[in-house]
Amino acid sequence: MSRFRQIRIKYFSQQFISHISIIIVAFLVLSLLFAHYVGNLVYEEKADELISYGKSIISDIERNPIATDQIITQYSNTLRSRKISFSMFDQEANLYAVGRSGPAIELKPSEWEKITKGQTIIVQSDYKRFDQDGVTFVVLPYIDNRDRFVGGILLTSPISGSSAMIRQVNQFLIYTILIALGVSFLLSWLLSKIHVNRIKKLREATSLVSAGDYHVHVPSSNFDEIGELANDFNHMVKKLNHSMEEISALENRRRQFMADVSHEMRTPLTTISGVIEGLKNDMIPEEDKERGINLVSQEAKRLIRLVNENLDYEKIRSNQIQLFREDIQLLELLEIIQEQLSVQADEKNVQIMVEADEEIIVNADYDRLVQILINITKNSIQFTSDGTIWLRGRKEQNTTIIEVEDTGIGIDPSEVEKIWRRFYKAEISRTSNPYGAFGLGLSIVKQLVLLHNGEIDVESEKGKGTKFTITFKQ
Repeated sequence: MSRFRQIRIKYFSQQFISHISIIIVAFLVLSLLFAHYVGNLVYEEKADELISYGKSIISDIERNPIATDQIITQYSNTLRSRKISFSMFDQEANLYAVGRSGPAIELKPSEWEKITKGQTIIVQSDYKRFDQDGVTFVVLPYIDNRDRFVGGILLTSPISGSSAMIRQVNQFLIYTILIALGVSFLLSWLLSKIHVNRIKKLREATSLVSAGDYHVHVPSSNFDEIGELANDFNHMVKKLNHSMEEISALENRRRQFMADVSHEMRTPLTTISGVIEGLKNDMIPEEDKERGINLVSQEAKRLIRLVNENLDYEKIRSNQIQLFREDIQLLELLEIIQEQLSVQADEKNVQIMVEADEEIIVNADYDRLVQILINITKNSIQFTSDGTIWLRGRKEQNTTIIEVEDTGIGIDPSEVEKIWRRFYKAEISRTSNPYGAFGLGLSIVKQLVLLHNGEIDVESEKGKGTKFTITFKQ
């Protein structure tokens, strides 16, 4: 639990620091840019206003030089109400204050050179050069009709109001930053809490899975990476649950298989033991001894078949089977199968029909192909009574196709895919024949077909029969 708290605090810190840092940097940059912009705007407007008044004064004096004193007095009275003062200076930079004292003119040589050439000077900073902080001033040259520089006008205006406005804007920006920081803190805390709770659910679910509970489900979404992780986790748990169900089912089938094999082996062993004891103690009449010996022989063969099936499956599963492929005439092979199983077929009143052309050749391991067809055909005999089984062979392009079709009871659709499973066993009432009755016969068949690089499919309809189709590529 303490470890999770450390992770949570670390994640929260990351969220908080990232959000707050972005907010602080963004607002600092914004405040600096905005303050700079507002300051320039205020100074530019003030400078434009002073330049406009200066040009008006010079223009009026040029139009009526006789009334220069009267014009200066009028402008002085008008501008005084706007807290603007102006002074006149000559070509020697001698300053003449008008109305009230103004700052002494102290221009740099480069600035004075611009004035003498008829350029207007606007000063927006470094006010201490004039021993008067908070002042904006402009210097306008006066050029006579002969293009001679004869002096100019210096207009000044305090910027205390503008500075106060800039300070107020900056104060509002600071308040905005503080509010944004508070909102960001709350959002960071809320989002971090939500994400940590989601991670906590994933952690708890993982603990349950590690404890063996594969029915866990966590809320998922496609909104973000955590939601996608939850989707992947649910998918993983679903696959694990399916795998565990398969393992459990396989284990149950294995146990049932071992029980069935034990029971099936115990029956012939009991029969063999009983017959031998009877023969040994002369408890069997002379006329029944031959019948008893035949019974022992049949039961011994039955045990050998059971053991061979198990050995074959283990060899196939561990890739210990080596195929010796050769060209086999399919018609002849199918007729051999027909002849070998004729007795069992007659017992069930089943007729085995062979349909194949003589020229059809299949390249396969002879013994294993016989094993494949014997298994499938016996399976068909097992589930067919008073019916017909067809053994067919045909050629299609580069493939040889073998079909085993019967008119038996068929296979339930829910069991069709299960018949290939290891240890799969059909209903007890349908497994009177021990050969292939314990879920290994058809499993061996499929493995042998795959070893031949072939394919096997089954089609079945309940009550109408089953057809196995084997395809070999030539």
